[in-house]
Amino acid sequence: MREYKLTDWLPTTKKEVELRGWDTLDVILFSADAYVDHPSFGTAVIGRILEAEGLRVAIVTQPNWRDDLRDFKKLGRPRLFFGVAPGCMDSMVNKYTANRRLRSEDAYTPDGRHDLRPEYPTIVYTQALKRLYPDVPVVLGGIEASLRRLSHYDYWQERLKKCILVDSGADMLIYGMGEKPVVELCRKMEAMLGADEREFSVSRHHLPQDVRQTAFLVRPQEVPGGITDTDICLYSHEECLADKKKQAINFRHIEEESNKYEAQRILQAVDNRMVVVNPPFPPLTQQELDHSFDLPYTRMPHPKYKGKRIPAYDMIKFSVNIHRGCFGGCAFCTISAHQGKFIMSRSKESILREVKAIVEQPDFKGYLSDLGGPSANMYAMGGRDLSRCHRCKRPSCIHPQICPNLNTDHRPLLEIYHAVDALPGIKKSFIGSGVRYDLLLHRSGDESIARSADEYTRELIQNHVSGRLKVAPEHTSPHVLRLMRKPSFEQFHAFKRIFDTINRQFGLRQQIIPYFISSHPGCTEADMAELAVLTKQLDFHLEQVQDFTPTPMTVSTEAWYTGVHPYTLEPVFSAKTPREKLAQRMFFFWYKPEERANIMAELRRIGRSDLIDKLYTRDKNNPTSKKQRHPGGRKMR
Repeated sequence: MREYKLTDWLPTTKKEVELRGWDTLDVILFSADAYVDHPSFGTAVIGRILEAEGLRVAIVTQPNWRDDLRDFKKLGRPRLFFGVAPGCMDSMVNKYTANRRLRSEDAYTPDGRHDLRPEYPTIVYTQALKRLYPDVPVVLGGIEASLRRLSHYDYWQERLKKCILVDSGADMLIYGMGEKPVVELCRKMEAMLGADEREFSVSRHHLPQDVRQTAFLVRPQEVPGGITDTDICLYSHEECLADKKKQAINFRHIEEESNKYEAQRILQAVDNRMVVVNPPFPPLTQQELDHSFDLPYTRMPHPKYKGKRIPAYDMIKFSVNIHRGCFGGCAFCTISAHQGKFIMSRSKESILREVKAIVEQPDFKGYLSDLGGPSANMYAMGGRDLSRCHRCKRPSCIHPQICPNLNTDHRPLLEIYHAVDALPGIKKSFIGSGVRYDLLLHRSGDESIARSADEYTRELIQNHVSGRLKVAPEHTSPHVLRLMRKPSFEQFHAFKRIFDTINRQFGLRQQIIPYFISSHPGCTEADMAELAVLTKQLDFHLEQVQDFTPTPMTVSTEAWYTGVHPYTLEPVFSAKTPREKLAQRMFFFWYKPEERANIMAELRRIGRSDLIDKLYTRDKNNPTSKKQRHPGGRKMR
């Protein structure tokens, strides 16, 4: 095990800056998370990327915004800019449940404390920095910048909010994965400085406006190159406030452009100004992604947290992320809005280097908790004919059916599993990420690819399940699943039969853990009642479940807020009141004696008395008293 010095982490204090012999800093990053020097934590990634460019970077974590702002002043001003990010999660999802109740623990804070992060830290931190250093550029990044870069519905304030640049006062934001845009931004800023200029100041220079994957505010007459026929001009924020349907129409354009290889520039008027959203960079190449993961991370929390537990770190310390992106396009998920739908996969060599580094950790016992990604079995998948991908604007490659151009070969992933398991020190590698069973069941006509899916399924179930396998049918109703962009529940049935067969074949006693969502747009109480009947028939007693949480920039949220589907503009029902949501949620718990009377009364009220017998008549072949409980919960993305 390598012995690390304090200088092996990026500096967080004036003393640590001095230990490196630095008298100035080029970039100072502010984060609402604790500093964990690991490739799963965005602030660490951006810091290491800039360090590799030769820049002097420091990180200020969880600054106190309630006092005299000394945490914002302790490192002085940077030569180029302040970077501000909320951490790995949207702060409001981090702080509140779907019912707007304060969470008891913040997983990204030492000892799980929930009082070290403000609501909307991107806004709070930026406003503090602008009060102290009005001439220093502030650049936003992370999930809040990505999801709030244009007009968006905020569930916690129950209103349509402006681009986050307006509320924060920041000078620019970077959306999506930030490695490429932040490097290009720094290079262009350096080039703009005159020979006698030591520091970049917004009073003397505009930030470069031609960097892809950035957004900024200008007066309409100052839009770079003028407004052209190739620009997508959205309805203004004010128009969306007056007409929710215009917000829905806007969203379709935003989602489509977020999922294109060759996107167009997006413009939106707000407060007599114009938000300019430049098109994204192409997906990272394997070499570029390897570079990001291969930087000299210590893979540990900063030493200042010694003796304190950081729950999120405990979850990922023995896991390896093998790819980015997800082409599922699930209507309620923010991954594609932030990471994109195109899969960016690491090389086998890079993955093995990281696994070897984990093996060397003194408390590693030989078990990898996860070898996965946003969807574990999308590694190395993509279009066979990339020219077709370049013309495509579908948000999902697998809904409503799997694209015939999609290569669903699981052999590259099997090769990774076998190579990892062959390493000295590895006893078992588990797959903790969710698995797309529709990819495993898909038959493209290529027999070799079909065999690879079958082989992967056996390998997964036999060797990589730590007692429980997470899958996400999300619902049972066909029309709700269509709105969710999820496959039919019959496919879950088919996969479960395979799962049970393989378990019997190898004498395993493993469980399949299904995730379900209640109160999703389009879902009614009758839909939830039928879900209860079907999960009872499958021997599931669900204990931990997820109510739909409207998060910015998802199809589901736009449908929930506007009342129409963004692509069809047809009306969509949503359960919104506490009573409506509770009425749906209780059907998850049909097996609890205390819920029986309420459920029976509700079924009679909605005219579905026929389901009472299906839920509460004892089946001789399937006695409810012997069923096992399944904690079918969901981790928020």
